[in-house]
Amino acid sequence: MNRTIPSVSAVAAAAILSLSFARPAGAEDMASFATGGYAKGLRTMAMMHMIDTNNDGMVSLDEWRAFQERSFDALDKNKSGFLDESEFTGTSRGEVAFATAAYARGLMTNEMFKKIDADGDGKISKEEFLSYQRKIFEMLDRTKKGMVGQTDFIHAGG
Repeated sequence: MNRTIPSVSAVAAAAILSLSFARPAGAEDMASFATGGYAKGLRTMAMMHMIDTNNDGMVSLDEWRAFQERSFDALDKNKSGFLDESEFTGTSRGEVAFATAAYARGLMTNEMFKKIDADGDGKISKEEFLSYQRKIFEMLDRTKKGMVGQTDFIHAGG
């Protein structure tokens, strides 16, 4: 039987490769999960203050979820429990009182609609929206404490 023993460098390369795929998603991965416009519009001091309702300088998972629920409800103009693409992208940015204009501009795009519509059925349920936004929070929460401070929340230069 002729068995080839892999070289040390091949084993090391395989280990490094497997670790790079196994690492949890960090905030730096957000732009690939979302869009650059959404990430940039979200990761500002103004948005952090809008979400941080108890003004403690941290955004908790509960505050994040409450903000995302308010966002969905504001976008769901016909109160159907779903957002179709025209409802999601067609709301006038001037009507969006739940967020900053930059955040709304980054969120309410056809590209973001497709990313959030997990099952590809052409509509976003509230559960799809909240599930997607929870993943964004998890990317920001690098310490995995259920809280995001300014260092992890704010985009460099934002």
